[in-house]
Amino acid sequence: MAKKSNTVKGAGSSTIVSNKKARHDYFIEDKFEAGIVLAGWEVKSLRAGKVQIVDSYVFIKEGEAFVSNLMITPLPTASTHIHPEPTRVRKLLMHREEIARLIGAVERKGYTLLALSLYWKKGKVKCEVALGKGKKQHDKRATDKERDWQREKQRILKHG
Repeated sequence: MAKKSNTVKGAGSSTIVSNKKARHDYFIEDKFEAGIVLAGWEVKSLRAGKVQIVDSYVFIKEGEAFVSNLMITPLPTASTHIHPEPTRVRKLLMHREEIARLIGAVERKGYTLLALSLYWKKGKVKCEVALGKGKKQHDKRATDKERDWQREKQRILKHG
């Protein structure tokens, strides 16, 4: 029997959505993998690609991690007996030691918790959580300049 693939149809990887704005606005220091508690209609919407992660952020309350502003748009075929809430706060599943590290970094060192991406892993939805430090405007310009130079260098090497 052939092994089933965990990838989304038509995509080259198992990534559902990634937060490019967070990578532009923050220096990413450390990354963590977290499970996410979802309802059935939310999983169906994720499979259809109806999700936005751009304005989402992670916060810790009473020793538990939550993601807020993660917008999962309900499909029109959602059941009539439930009332879907697209931007509800969703719980993240992480080890207690990881949460303790995050609390220490956020409270003492001034880091921000970001949701970088959602992806499939062994049939489960995972959220990549990162610790980030905010970039200043001149840092963003330097990053853009470096990225443009790398792109131009690749073009020059390709065409000779």
